[in-house]
Amino acid sequence: MKNNVLIIMSDEHTRSVMGAYGNSIVKTPALDRLANEGIRFENAYTPSPICIPARASFATGTQTFEHGCWSSAEPYFGQQESWMHRIRDKGHEVVSIGKLHYRSAQDDVGFSESQHVMYLANNGMGWPQGLQRRPLTDFPGAAELAAELGPGETGYTKYDRDITAASVDWLQAQRSNDKPWVLFVSFICPHYPLVAPKAFYDLYRDIDLPSAFDTNPAEQLKHPVIDRMREFWNYNDYFDEQSQIEGLRNYYGLCSFLDDNVRQVLEALEQSGEADNTQIIYTSDHGDMIGNHGIWCKSYMYEDSVGIPMTLTGPGVESSVNKTPVSLIDIAATVESFVTGEYCRAGQEWKSRPLQDFVESPNVDRVVISEYHDGGSPTGVFMLRKGVWKLVYFAEQNPPLLFNMEDDPQELKNLADNADYQSIREKLIEALFEILDPELVSRNAFDDQQKMIEKLGGIDKILQMQSFNHTPLE
Repeated sequence: MKNNVLIIMSDEHTRSVMGAYGNSIVKTPALDRLANEGIRFENAYTPSPICIPARASFATGTQTFEHGCWSSAEPYFGQQESWMHRIRDKGHEVVSIGKLHYRSAQDDVGFSESQHVMYLANNGMGWPQGLQRRPLTDFPGAAELAAELGPGETGYTKYDRDITAASVDWLQAQRSNDKPWVLFVSFICPHYPLVAPKAFYDLYRDIDLPSAFDTNPAEQLKHPVIDRMREFWNYNDYFDEQSQIEGLRNYYGLCSFLDDNVRQVLEALEQSGEADNTQIIYTSDHGDMIGNHGIWCKSYMYEDSVGIPMTLTGPGVESSVNKTPVSLIDIAATVESFVTGEYCRAGQEWKSRPLQDFVESPNVDRVVISEYHDGGSPTGVFMLRKGVWKLVYFAEQNPPLLFNMEDDPQELKNLADNADYQSIREKLIEALFEILDPELVSRNAFDDQQKMIEKLGGIDKILQMQSFNHTPLE
C-alpha cells in the first residue's frame, strides 16, 4: 500500500468559521466532511500568528525562536533542513501548488516541483516596514481593509481557482505513479481583501451572522502591549456598523469559496484512484480576529488569531474529536512518519510530534507555544497552552495574561492578577521558561531585525519601499 499525503492549507482561516468546529451558519461541507470522517483537533495552534514565521515552522517543524524567521521580512529560504528536503532525498515526489511565502524561486526549500507559487514581494524582501518596532511606525495600509469590500472577484480568488485547476490536473496524473507522494495544496483564501465571489457572498446576503463580541472599547481589556498593537493595526477604526456586517459576510463567503475549491481537489483525489492510499491534512497558517475584541486580521494571541483548524483524514483513521493541543510544527513529523516511517523523535513534548501519536494516546496537558515578533508589536509576545489554561507572556516586564479556555472561551476574564490563580500563573510561566527565555528570545529578534534594517540601507530607505496591506500577486 502506498502512503501518500495530501496537505491542504488555507490562509487566515479562523476555526470558529467552520461548520465542524461548531459554526451552524457557515457552509463548509467539504471541510466538515474531512473533520467528521477523520480526527478534528479542537486545540490546534499556529507557532506564530503571521504568515512568514508560521510557514517557516511548517517547513522545518521548529518554533520561531529556533528557526529565526521572526517577521514578514525574514523568510525561510532553505537555511534549515525541511521535512520536504528529507522526504525528497529519499526519492519521493514532494510537490507544492500555491502560496509558499518563502523567499524566491532561486532557493531550494525542499520541493521536487512547485507550481503557481507566491513568493515574497519586494524581490524576496517581503514587508520590511514591519522591522521598525522601536519606535513603531504608522501603518496607513490599515484603511484598505474596510475600503475594499465585495461581492466580486480579486486576483486572490482567481489565484485560488488556478491552484485548484493545477491540483486537479496533478492528481489525475497520478494513476500510474507507483511511489508515495506528498502534495501540498496551499490556497490564499479566506485571506483579505474581503471580497468574495458573488455566488458565495449570496449564501450570506440575507442571513444574520453572529455579531462580533467584546467590541465596546470601554469594556475591553487594557494592556500596554495590546493597546499599542491596536493603535498600529487599527483596521477597526475604518469600519462602521454596516461595513462590519459586509466584511463578515465576505469573510464567510470566502470560507465557502475555499471549501468549494477543496471539494474539487478531493473529488480529483477520488477520481485518481489514490484516495484509499492517501492521508489528508487540512489546516491554516493562522486565523483572523474577524472583528472580535474590536480587532481584524491576525498578529494577536487571542484564540481567533492564534488558533487554527486542523484535521486528519484517511485510511485507518477513525472519526473522533481530539483535545490534545497540537501545532503546525507537528505536520513535519506527521508527514515523515506517514511517508517514510522515519522521523526525528523529539524528547520534549512541545517539539514536532506525529499527530498519529495522539490518536490512541490523547494528551490534554501537552504544552504548545506560539510567538510574535513582527510589525505592530513593541516587544516579544509568547503564548503557552496547557490543559484548560492559556498564558500570554509579554517580554520586558509587561504584565502577563491568563485565561481559562474552558470557562471563558472568548477570553474576557484575565485571571493573571487574581490571587486565587497565582500558583497556576507561576507554573505556566515556569513551563514557558523551560522551553525558552522570553527576554533573551525577544532581544535576539530585535537584534536580528536591526541587522536587517542596516542591511537594507536604513529605515528611511525601507520606508520608501513598496508597502501593502496584503501581498500583491506579481
